[in-house]
Amino acid sequence: MNLWWRLLRFGFRLLYNELAFTYDLVSLIVSLGAWRCWIGVSLRHLDISTGDHVLELAHGTGNLQLDLNAAGYRAVGCDLSSAMGQIARSKLARRDLPIRLAQGRAQRLPFAAEIFAAVVSTFPTDFIIARETLAEVNRVLKPDGVFIIVPNAQITGGGWIGRIIEWIYKVTGQRLTSPDQSLLAGLFAPFELEIFTESCPRSRVTVIVAHKTK
Repeated sequence: MNLWWRLLRFGFRLLYNELAFTYDLVSLIVSLGAWRCWIGVSLRHLDISTGDHVLELAHGTGNLQLDLNAAGYRAVGCDLSSAMGQIARSKLARRDLPIRLAQGRAQRLPFAAEIFAAVVSTFPTDFIIARETLAEVNRVLKPDGVFIIVPNAQITGGGWIGRIIEWIYKVTGQRLTSPDQSLLAGLFAPFELEIFTESCPRSRVTVIVAHKTK
């Protein structure tokens, strides 16, 4: 089993770096075409003003950056992968949108304190619950800021293809079937948590909304 998880980590590392150019296609397939909806549900919980600065952690190929800009927010992104950064920059440039992307770790964000109204991260790896990450998110958020995480989506339709994709999610450890709110509250202290379920085509999506308290 240890070898299996090491192989999985290696595969994800390739997907986020050397094979980053395949990420959009892979995402489209494993979501049965609902990927943009999956990441877009985060915008439903952005109870902030148009024009506010929003930081996306692990921005990937930049799809949510496009959506944030389209919604009128000042989108900023941070990702460890230079390959993802190149793809995201290209997408933003093709649409003549502002490019506000930085390369770095979530555990050591290259931004000043209290400048973001919201921080968003969709389908992040386990870096998102590291104490250093949470401390940095808390630091860069404004006093009334919100931290929105989309950790999980579950295929509910699609017939046998949907069932196969769900099985793949389970054997690769990418499944939060019933998040324990008390456990999450401990992990995300000092944030105050709300957990929501949103609907997308042939699927439902978990959204964690963490409010800054101090």
